[in-house]
Amino acid sequence: MVKRAAENHLVFLIVIVFIMLFVGGCSSTYYSAMEKVGKHKRDIMVDRVEDARDSQAEAQEQFKSALERFNAVVKLQETDLKKAYDSLNREYEKSEGAADEVSSRIEKVESVAEDLFAEWQDELEQYQNRELRRSSKEKLKKTQKSYKEMLAGMHQAEAGMEPVLKIFRDNVLFLKHNLNAQAIGSLQGEFANLKGEIDVLVKKMNASIESSNRFITDIR
Repeated sequence: MVKRAAENHLVFLIVIVFIMLFVGGCSSTYYSAMEKVGKHKRDIMVDRVEDARDSQAEAQEQFKSALERFNAVVKLQETDLKKAYDSLNREYEKSEGAADEVSSRIEKVESVAEDLFAEWQDELEQYQNRELRRSSKEKLKKTQKSYKEMLAGMHQAEAGMEPVLKIFRDNVLFLKHNLNAQAIGSLQGEFANLKGEIDVLVKKMNASIESSNRFITDIR
């Protein structure tokens, strides 16, 4: 009976959260609603950093898959070029979607970080104990520094996606506009360029993912 009551209470709180989100639609309403179910800005920030990290890992795998598909097409001697185009175009669209998801996740991290640090700064004035205030202020500066380093890594990885997408986009368009045997031959020379850009991107993403993991460990 006690367990059922607890479950009903949790369901009630979740319903309240959604009502407040749809009615309010602003950050303060969202944070207030989440606090009612025990989720504070720090928790939300960790969740969003994890989401951004995971989206980078997923994008990394998608770009690798796209490279494999590109390589498979350029190696074909005789093929249905329309099918080759459709295949490459699907991979390009998936890659573009993965890149958009990474950017979206990074924006969400930045949003909650700004609110978290602003709140933290304001709350420093509430301390009566100077030593505790000094300690909290130092912790804030340390966390902000760690955050900036992590965010810089995220943006480097984000920026690294565009050169890959440009090469991919150009070659998919070229294949679309030149559905003939010569088109496949011309793509072979582009494979090395694409592979080089993806190799660089993977390294940047790995560095960003490692930075995210360090930040998550530090802030918890």
